[in-house]
Amino acid sequence: MEGSPIDIVVFAPLAPLLGVLLFWFIQLLFIESQKYFLNKISHKHPAFCRFTNFLGILFQTICHALGYTVTKSGISEFYISVNYGRVAPKKEKKGIFEWVSNAFLFVGPFFIPAFLTVVILYFFIPDGFSIVTPDQLINLKYTFGGQLTIFGISLFNFANSFFYFLTNLDLLHPAQLGFLFLLIFLGLGIRPSHIGEEKPHKVDMIYELRNIWNLISHKPLYLIILGALVYLIFYISLYLNTSIYVAIFVILGWVSIISIISLFVSHLIIFFIRIVDEIPRFWKYVPIIVLLSSYIIARALFFYFSMHDYVYSTSLFIMLFSTFIVTFLLYRTKSDKFKTIREMKLLKKKTQGDADER
Repeated sequence: MEGSPIDIVVFAPLAPLLGVLLFWFIQLLFIESQKYFLNKISHKHPAFCRFTNFLGILFQTICHALGYTVTKSGISEFYISVNYGRVAPKKEKKGIFEWVSNAFLFVGPFFIPAFLTVVILYFFIPDGFSIVTPDQLINLKYTFGGQLTIFGISLFNFANSFFYFLTNLDLLHPAQLGFLFLLIFLGLGIRPSHIGEEKPHKVDMIYELRNIWNLISHKPLYLIILGALVYLIFYISLYLNTSIYVAIFVILGWVSIISIISLFVSHLIIFFIRIVDEIPRFWKYVPIIVLLSSYIIARALFFYFSMHDYVYSTSLFIMLFSTFIVTFLLYRTKSDKFKTIREMKLLKKKTQGDADER
């Protein structure tokens, strides 16, 4: 086991932890971006935006209830609406129990719903859930670089299997179609846009970070204890020559990848809705019809002209490509907004031409 003692004892445990924090921060950025674009379509689709907010409130409230369950506080009241969620414990517990319950409320929604999605995904791609063992890295296994390498390779293997699964989804298979809807719901509802019945309070990135900072600063001793526990698990893993320590963070990394991909998919849906809104009259329904019919037609054609391993991926490609082309053409020819931009460009060219003649 090469590497300086300081590297192994002090810095190596931080490698996978920093990796998870990086992925979590990427989640925050995607969530903030999603809320921005939801706000852009809220005036035309208030019901859709209220639904996404309800999903966020639901996930948040369930996580809070789970926190009370874990701390054995019990649940005496569970209330949820489109704008607000509330959970009341049977027993008011202070100290570490209250801190853990708040941690489930503020941090849990980023990981717990996605973790359940990871559990379901295991039944589709069991081979993707592999963790590199320390022995595969020979002399670097317990250094900062070694731990980071184990973390990175394990996430890459998972992401590779997950992307292959997504690009080969069989939308006529009820289980795979259900997983796609679950992924979409997760992306749309990781966090609510606002909370509160009478005076809605905006939930943004600053709000999230402030809550987490208050959780940490309120009881810094608990954070120190948690950090000590993290190092203890690493030393036990080092002593037993296992991947127990890094495996914990790899699982959190899998959860973060699921969340980021689901947020990306939700972005595509919001972009699609926003562009279709610019297409007037009955033309706006054409992209939706093409989206559904192109996939069915492609699958029907491949039923007679089998492509074996490429049936599902090619069908998805045809569906997405044809929908993109049709939507773009309709947006360009029928959209008033695009016509206005084109007229402004022509007017600008004409003005410049008149100026050159003078």
